[in-house]
Amino acid sequence: MGTTPSQTVGPFFAIELPYAEGPYVVSDGADGAIWLRGRVFDGAGDPIPDALVESWQAGPDGRFDGEFRGFGRSGTDAEGAWAILTLKPGAVPAADGGEQAPHVGLTIFARGLLHQVVTRLYFDDEEDANAADPVLSNLPDDDSRATLIAAGEDGGYRLDIHLQGPDETVFFAV
Repeated sequence: MGTTPSQTVGPFFAIELPYAEGPYVVSDGADGAIWLRGRVFDGAGDPIPDALVESWQAGPDGRFDGEFRGFGRSGTDAEGAWAILTLKPGAVPAADGGEQAPHVGLTIFARGLLHQVVTRLYFDDEEDANAADPVLSNLPDDDSRATLIAAGEDGGYRLDIHLQGPDETVFFAV
């Protein structure tokens, strides 16, 4: 039996994981389109130029069905920058009967990782929803929560992802 991708040394993302739609969950110029942007950093604080960021999310109505695809993929450039054009998601139901704050799930693939890591992107202009979100509420402190909150900027939101180190992003076991 041959080796699997998690057993080999990469990066191999450009070869093995092409995605025709690229970073476009919605078309450029779509009503309500926003850019989700950021950079991916290693444990030394250096940008990772060959990482891959995937996004998945509910539509603006908070649903995962219908015509909204909700999936995007962006490689990082020489400065570790990624960008995905999408729509801001709506709140989704929580297991306890309440709601989860609007968020986007992110999966990061990068050299040095044997398996991908998974996190979430929340929006800084959803303070009330974020305060009530069951996932954010279960994180140990404000510093941990802050690693998941994207800052609003012209045309969208920014969230930098730190794979290790003092600014390490919170990742989830899946």
